[in-house]
Amino acid sequence: MKKLPLAIGVAALSLSAASQAHFLLMHTPTSQLDAPTTVDMKVVFGHPMDNGHVMDIEKPEALTVTFKGKKTDLLETLQPIEWTGPENKAKAFELEYKIRRNGDYIFAATPAPYYEGGEDIYIQQITKRYINKGGLPTGWEKPLGLKTEIVPKNKPYQVLAGSTFTGQLLSEGKPAAGVECEIEFLNTDIDSKANAFGKGTHRSTPASAIVAITDDNGMFTFGVPTAGKWGFACLGSGPDKEFKGKELSQDAVLWIEAQDL
Repeated sequence: MKKLPLAIGVAALSLSAASQAHFLLMHTPTSQLDAPTTVDMKVVFGHPMDNGHVMDIEKPEALTVTFKGKKTDLLETLQPIEWTGPENKAKAFELEYKIRRNGDYIFAATPAPYYEGGEDIYIQQITKRYINKGGLPTGWEKPLGLKTEIVPKNKPYQVLAGSTFTGQLLSEGKPAAGVECEIEFLNTDIDSKANAFGKGTHRSTPASAIVAITDDNGMFTFGVPTAGKWGFACLGSGPDKEFKGKELSQDAVLWIEAQDL
């Protein structure tokens, strides 16, 4: 995992990192449901803040949903699709999942490692996304036991713009200190019917990456400035460091949704 000499728990700008970062996106239009719904989820690998090129992904190694402590395997429900970005098209996946009961639904994807030729490394982003029905909390604050994961300390589907979000990074169930976590927001429209990102972006992107560093207890806090979908990617936090003889960055990714008060 990437460690820095000083571990701090607040967000800072990294002068060395580029603002365009890879993120696995598990997209649904909303994170809070009032009525029974069949959720249409898109699993896409791209650059959500810059809205740059999209990357091909293979069938994930695992995809599950956990509800009230019960984990359900969703891997065979995935369907391959072609996703259109502003610059190119890439292989992606979609699934439909029926949500009927009230509570927290925690989706987790472990993708196959992706080879990034520009850096000559593999990237594997173990990603979580939360959906709640009926406003009833039933376990959003509990870890799933993934190789690496971000455990939210605020409801990830009910963060208020202008407030803060705190997460705890775990690696093999233990707090991971001094790890760099990149932060991005979904900065374009998504057309779920056409399986496409919009052509442009909503806001100008920062000059460099937004980064938080986990403290000695694996904690980080970020002040969420505006409503929208925000992603956190803690880089190289997983125990696996090599794949096919090359460096592997096994990242923990979490998506939250912030709303205006």
